[in-house]
Amino acid sequence: MHDLVIRNGRIVDGTGAPERAGDVAIDGDRITAVGGRAGPARRELDAEGGVVSPGWVDIHTHYDGQVTWDPHLTPSGWHGVTTVVMGNCGVGFAPADPERHDWLIGLMEGVEDIPGTALAEGIRWEWESFPEYLDALERMPRALDVAAQVPHGAVRAYVMGERGARNEKPAPADVEGMAKIVEEALAAGALGFSTSRTLLHRAVDGEPVPGTFAGEAELLGIGRALGATGRGVLELASDLAPEADEFAWMEKLSVESGRPVTFACLQNDLDPQQWRRLLEASDRAAERGARIVPQVAARPTGLLLGFESTGHPFQAHPSYRAIAELPLPERVARMRDPEFRRRLLAEKPETQDPVAAFIFSSFHKLFPLGDPPDYEPRPEQSVAARAAREGRDPSEITFDLMLENDGRALLYFPLLNYSECDFEAIRSMLLHPGAVLGLSDGGAHRGIICDAGMPTFLLTHWVRDRERGERLPLEWAVRAQTRNTAELFDLRDRGVLAPGYKADVNLIDLEGLALHAPEMVFDLPARGRRLIQNVDGYRATVCSGEVTWQDGEPTGALPGALIRGPQAAPS
Repeated sequence: MHDLVIRNGRIVDGTGAPERAGDVAIDGDRITAVGGRAGPARRELDAEGGVVSPGWVDIHTHYDGQVTWDPHLTPSGWHGVTTVVMGNCGVGFAPADPERHDWLIGLMEGVEDIPGTALAEGIRWEWESFPEYLDALERMPRALDVAAQVPHGAVRAYVMGERGARNEKPAPADVEGMAKIVEEALAAGALGFSTSRTLLHRAVDGEPVPGTFAGEAELLGIGRALGATGRGVLELASDLAPEADEFAWMEKLSVESGRPVTFACLQNDLDPQQWRRLLEASDRAAERGARIVPQVAARPTGLLLGFESTGHPFQAHPSYRAIAELPLPERVARMRDPEFRRRLLAEKPETQDPVAAFIFSSFHKLFPLGDPPDYEPRPEQSVAARAAREGRDPSEITFDLMLENDGRALLYFPLLNYSECDFEAIRSMLLHPGAVLGLSDGGAHRGIICDAGMPTFLLTHWVRDRERGERLPLEWAVRAQTRNTAELFDLRDRGVLAPGYKADVNLIDLEGLALHAPEMVFDLPARGRRLIQNVDGYRATVCSGEVTWQDGEPTGALPGALIRGPQAAPS
């Protein structure tokens, strides 16, 4: 008698093998049979017509704070994710000097746009060291598995204090102290070390993330902790400038430590072909014995601009600033006044931020999002194209679009990965044999980006619905976010439907799978805001053998656990 059998499904097992029909049997927290007809079970799920896959393994999230109060880690939990890796981009909450809690919150708020008030109210500080942080996570029941990396920003500030926070050069003793903390964290169960080297990542006070300008001696000194323990991944977000210098230290660190280095690989408008060079440089590094893994996304980094968002094209207009603190219904009433509208549209944005100025004026990259959302719109759907057709000012069209849905409408600005207004560059990156899928940023950028539904998008858009180019095979899409992502972090006990593997499973109505339009809600601690994206079509999600979600509703089962270090594949 099995504990659970999922019957009559289209089994897509995560290996890339062709789908096959049959049952999946589960006993305890392990899969015991796949394919054919399984014996009787204490509980059965009818999978007739549904896809049965491993649970998604999302390796790039920022739930470091939310993990202390939310057992379901939504919105990722809604989208079939059964394992999340957090602590990316050099930011996180351990180690934590008791005098620096507010500073760590400000760092996360500035870099990842998570409301500081929500973090301050929601986090229960039950730790100082990174091992103590893991212990605290382990005590909390949850619906999915979580794993953490050691963030450079927190480590630097813990060892060097204000010198570290302000990016001063470390002394050799400082580097030794940081390496010791990382080594202890890896031994306690951290899955890696992360750092940020992009000027876009700044604390709430405007300071670059600690480690942004770290030299080779610091990076290699810390990286050797990975070699000493023989475990862990080094993850980074970087401007990759100069490219040759960045790849030189990454390659040297990977070769010396024997560990992989993974970096964010995205197309940008300033250098639209850079991503090709980055993939080629990764291949050349592999020929020399390094493992440099480009981490790529399944869709653009899409800013969602609206009157409730972190940013929108009118926020720097003097007239808007005068009403910005009013409740949304009052703001909308004022903005619908013809005289206010005329005055606002006659103004120019007053900002010294070149990135903001670019976004607020690039109407050729601004699109209505729609419901269902369209993430691969054509150039003629842009605000600029519509304005040209109608002989109107693009600001006027933008203003009217944003006032739809009582001022809650969202416009889509694909900041990265959309230089040619199509997904062909993304497709090439996804299919590169050395790349891995990531960058969903689940839990982050709460007021302007909502990409946590990317695992679902891979199926709805790339497998089923894409019209502007070739689609991708279902078997490839499943493997990309199960076995491939799990193996990068040495989580070899999951990501495959086969006897002995961890019983993390999704049952999906592929034809009925639907992403809803993102919406802003105020459900974080202290009524903090966040963008969410709901989904239909997950008939069930199973973690460690227990059904945690069924038809979009939590079952109350909380079998998830903290992952400590590498997990061996079943024999």
